[in-house]
Amino acid sequence: MFPKQLFYLTSEQLQAWQWRQGALSDPAVFPATRAGVDDFIAYLEQQGARPAWLVVDLIEEDFSRHALPHVRGRAGRQLRARRLGQQYRDTPYRAAIVQGRLQEGRRDDVVLFTALTNPAVLAPWIDAMALMQTPLAGIYSATLLSATLLARMARHGSASGEPPRHQLLVTLQSGGMRQTYLQGGALKFSRLVQPTEDGDVADTIVPETRRTQQFLTSVRLLERDDVLHVTILVPASAADELAQRCEDGPATRYDVRPLDAAAGALGMASAPVLADQLLLHIVGRATPASHYPLGGKDGFYRLWRLRLSLYASSAVMATACLAWTVANLVGYGVAHGNVNGLRSETAHYQAAYRNSMSSMPPVVDKTVNMKAAVQIDRLVAQQGPWPVHMLGMVSEALEKSPQIRLTQLEWRAQVPGQATVAAPGAAASPALVAPTSSLALGIPKAPSQTLRLQAEVLAGQDNYRVVLDSMNGFARQLARMPHMTVEIAQLPFDIRSNVKLSGSVGVANSGEDRAKFTLDLVWTP
Repeated sequence: MFPKQLFYLTSEQLQAWQWRQGALSDPAVFPATRAGVDDFIAYLEQQGARPAWLVVDLIEEDFSRHALPHVRGRAGRQLRARRLGQQYRDTPYRAAIVQGRLQEGRRDDVVLFTALTNPAVLAPWIDAMALMQTPLAGIYSATLLSATLLARMARHGSASGEPPRHQLLVTLQSGGMRQTYLQGGALKFSRLVQPTEDGDVADTIVPETRRTQQFLTSVRLLERDDVLHVTILVPASAADELAQRCEDGPATRYDVRPLDAAAGALGMASAPVLADQLLLHIVGRATPASHYPLGGKDGFYRLWRLRLSLYASSAVMATACLAWTVANLVGYGVAHGNVNGLRSETAHYQAAYRNSMSSMPPVVDKTVNMKAAVQIDRLVAQQGPWPVHMLGMVSEALEKSPQIRLTQLEWRAQVPGQATVAAPGAAASPALVAPTSSLALGIPKAPSQTLRLQAEVLAGQDNYRVVLDSMNGFARQLARMPHMTVEIAQLPFDIRSNVKLSGSVGVANSGEDRAKFTLDLVWTP
């Protein structure tokens, strides 16, 4: 894991810790003065652009509880943000934490509002980090981290049963003595007590605990019959003496624990002197989400994460490219071996072929010409001018026209360059015959085919309209065929206006005078 910078800020100073391999280094301390800020800037310049996490332990941290209507989703977030802005107008470091719902009435949400009410304490340190382009990942409250510490200790402890409902955690930190009250595991209140310079911290714990208990009772967080369980974390050297001074009362139960127990719950190698390192250890190991918004000061951290993701993507792509290259090299080696094997096998078969052909008589033609002849034969079989397909279309049309009977068919293929027939009466000398076109064989494409069709209509006596309709219907059936063109060459009877009518109506026609017609069909494959 990459090294982190952990900062612990109090009203008097800022401690800079380095987190490496799961442990904290010795801190660098900077007083809250102009010189201290300048030294802090020089320190950041030495550390480079490494991400930082800031833990604040200030007196100017306020907590208030509110009951808000139970609204989910975006509307609920907007409602809490609006009330939070009304509660704390002068600071951007504010947050709302939903801690459950009331059990009575309309069951409103119980929301804890918290804020750092004096942002001027943070301003010089955050501005120094912005000046040196230090990626600020988050701002954390020591109070909220104390609640996390108590939960970790409860999970790590061997005691069984439900934890007490009313708990007060007392820790000694750089900023003073902090008392954090939790009700049912949810943070409700916290205060930071500054001990006197000549007073003993042990003498301060008991009276300050009583004052806190009286305050909790006055704001109805504690009922008069409720018992307050006080957990005190002190160094192991002072644990026994403090346990003797803290006497349980009818509404108070004291539990003095050495810092070794808290360090063991967090997996620390050694116990610290103050609780500061415990809180920093929680941030360094788990990196929780920021308790307070950064107010637009997280731009360098977003750039740092983007740069880190680009590095990770580049590493993944480089690994993939390397694997792909190795796979290609392996495939090339395998293919090269196969090519050599195929070449040797080809040489073997060629030698065997030459040996076999040497004992055979000379062939008539080359293999290439034989292959070309086979291809030509296939083309002639597929595209040759055969009348079968055209006659099949005529048969299909005849099946749909039973009143038509064929009398004569004349089929031919239209081949460009066909020899011209000599005119009658010409000399009987041999004529020059043009060479036969390849289209006559269907090469490279099938030629057009023509069919002169003579037929007659089997209609009733002198029923001329039926004769015309039958002929036209038969012609339309043929015209619907794909690539077929139909032309009427001769009608069953002459219907021209300048022709003289003859014959007798009602007289039976002889077989030679039936309604005959002629159609010219052209089919282009």
